[in-house]
Amino acid sequence: MKLRIKNLYSSYHGSLILENINLSVKDREFVTILGPSGSGKSTLLNILAGVLPPDKGYIFVEDVEIKGLSKNFAYMPQQDLLMPWKTILENVILYGTINNDKKSAKERALNSFERFGLKGYENRYPRELSGGMRQRAAFLRTALCGADIMLLDEPFAALDVITRGQMQDWLKGLRQELNRTTILVTHDIDEAIYLSDRILILTGKPASFKKEIVITEKNRSREWLFAQTELHNEIYKYLKDGDMEIC
Repeated sequence: MKLRIKNLYSSYHGSLILENINLSVKDREFVTILGPSGSGKSTLLNILAGVLPPDKGYIFVEDVEIKGLSKNFAYMPQQDLLMPWKTILENVILYGTINNDKKSAKERALNSFERFGLKGYENRYPRELSGGMRQRAAFLRTALCGADIMLLDEPFAALDVITRGQMQDWLKGLRQELNRTTILVTHDIDEAIYLSDRILILTGKPASFKKEIVITEKNRSREWLFAQTELHNEIYKYLKDGDMEIC
């Protein structure tokens, strides 16, 4: 397994948020953690990213225990966090600049701008880009980090419904090229169905994984997604009845 979480617990101000979280993710697998707002999805990503410590539990990457910050993970939060005083190119090579690898990072970034839909915007500033383009820039910055595991925390939640759909199409098309293990956090059922190899439903108080759904379809399209009414309703039921156990 690429990533394994074992018996993880997390609390906030004395209240247990996550309870006995166990998760295994294969190399290059795309796993979505789906749950309602406030269920602890972002908390789990923050723990993996090393931003928050768990109360107890273990995290392993290729059987090596990980504690705190790790170069194994690249984390993309909900907001794009682009620095307004820097150009788009300067923003996306941030990791390389921090790690004294600016020249190489710049070369890789310039070679990636076209396939990320940012060609011609290298020297523009964030205020000059649309919301979707800003998210693509943030995604490119995350991808250029070079980590094996990408953590995506509701990256399209702030976008309007049309732009969000376009970004989902874009990410679906980019998956094979990126070739990374990916964990996406979302509360959007259709987004989870459309993008994932597996969906894990996180519900309850304290929250734990209540259901796993495997998506086997390889040739996905919007027409295919719109036909998944039964699956959508099944997932909605698990989210609504959050304390039910895996069946």
